[in-house]
Amino acid sequence: MNDKNDFLAGAGVNTRLSHIGNSPADFHGFVNPPVVHASTVLFPNAKAMENRAQKYTYGTRGTPTTDALCEAIDALEGSAGTILVPSGLAAVTVPFLAFLSAGDHALIVDSVYFPTRHFCDTMLKRLGVTVEYYDPMIGAGIESLIKPNTKLVHTEAPGSNTFEMQDIKAISTVAHRHGCVVTMDNTWATPLYFKPLDHGVDVSIHAATKYPSGHSDILLGTVSANAAHWEQLKEANIALGICGSPDDSYQILRGLRTMGIRLERHQESTLNIARWLEEREDVARVLHPALPSFPGHDLWKRDFTGSSGIFSFVLKVENQEQFKPKAHAFLDALSIFGLGWSWGGFESLAVHVGLSDRRICKAPSEGPVIRLQVGLEDVADLRKDIEAGFAAASAI
Repeated sequence: MNDKNDFLAGAGVNTRLSHIGNSPADFHGFVNPPVVHASTVLFPNAKAMENRAQKYTYGTRGTPTTDALCEAIDALEGSAGTILVPSGLAAVTVPFLAFLSAGDHALIVDSVYFPTRHFCDTMLKRLGVTVEYYDPMIGAGIESLIKPNTKLVHTEAPGSNTFEMQDIKAISTVAHRHGCVVTMDNTWATPLYFKPLDHGVDVSIHAATKYPSGHSDILLGTVSANAAHWEQLKEANIALGICGSPDDSYQILRGLRTMGIRLERHQESTLNIARWLEEREDVARVLHPALPSFPGHDLWKRDFTGSSGIFSFVLKVENQEQFKPKAHAFLDALSIFGLGWSWGGFESLAVHVGLSDRRICKAPSEGPVIRLQVGLEDVADLRKDIEAGFAAASAI
C-alpha cells in the first residue's frame, strides 16, 4: 500500500479529517486507535527506567490514544507539537504560565474570552505579571504599546461575543521584532478556516470542547506550537502535571472525522439567519465578520476561508432600562434555542451577553447583545423560534 501520509498532504479537508491521527497497521488493522488507560508504565530493566529509554514512561506524558489526537491536530495546524489540557480555558492559561514570569508585561486583546481576562486580572496579577488590554483593530499600531518587558501578545479573532477582527499578521510581525511570543485563541474558526501559525502566530489555542467535539459532552483544550516554542511549552505542561484523558481524546478524535461537514452546515445556516436578521427592523446590528456590513469584514475575507456557527446581534431597544427585560423576554420565549454557555455542538443556544468587563470595546448603545450558536437544526424552525423571541420582546 502506498504511503498514505504523502497522499493526504495534497488531499481535501474532509479526506484529511477522515484519516489523520490513525494508523490501522499499528493496531492489528483496527480503524480507530484503542483507548489506552494508563498511569503506571513498566520498564524492561533498571537502566531503561533510569534513562526513560522507551516511548511511554508515565500516563501524564502521553499514551497511544492521546498521541493519535496530537498527531491529528499537528497535521491540521502545521505545528511542531501539541499538548492536550482538560479545558479550553486551560489551553489559554498553560501557555501564559509557560512564557510569562514575574515582572513581565503582557498585551491582551480587549475582546478576549472573559475567563481569560479573569485569569489575567487575578492569577497573573498575583504572580507579578502586568497585563494591558488593547484595541483589537490596532494592527501594526500595537508597537506603541510594547515595552522593554513585554513578553507576550495574546490575540483572538474574531473576538468573543462581539466578533471584532484582528490583523494577526501585522500584530505578529511587530511583536516578533520585539521578541514577544504571539498566542491566539482560534476556537471560532478552527484550523479548517484559519491556520494561525501560517500568519505568524507562535502558539495556537483551541477549545476542542467546541467544534472538534461537536456534541456538547467533552471538555478538552489543545495548544499547538511552532518549532521555536514547542520545547518550552511541552516542558511547562509536564511541570504543571496537566494532561488530557484518553477517553476524552478518543471522543475528540472521533468528532474530528465529521467536523468538516458539520462546519459547512453551521456556516450555511448561520449566514442564512444572520442575513435575515440584518433585514429586520427590530435588530440594530448584526455582529458577524462574514457580513459585508461588519467593520472587520475585509480582514475576515482576506485571511479566513470560512465562518462558523456563532455570532451576535443587537436587539433594538430605545430605553436602556429595558435592555435586560427585553433580552430576558426574548430568551425565555425560545423553544429550540437552549439557554446555555458554550457552543460548537449540534444544538442551537442563545445567551444575553454581558460586556461590562470591557475597557476599550464597549457594549453597543442601541440595545442588548444576544449571542446565537446556530446548530444543525433546520433553518426554518430556527427562524420560527427566533420570531417568537422577537414577539415576546416587543410585548414588554
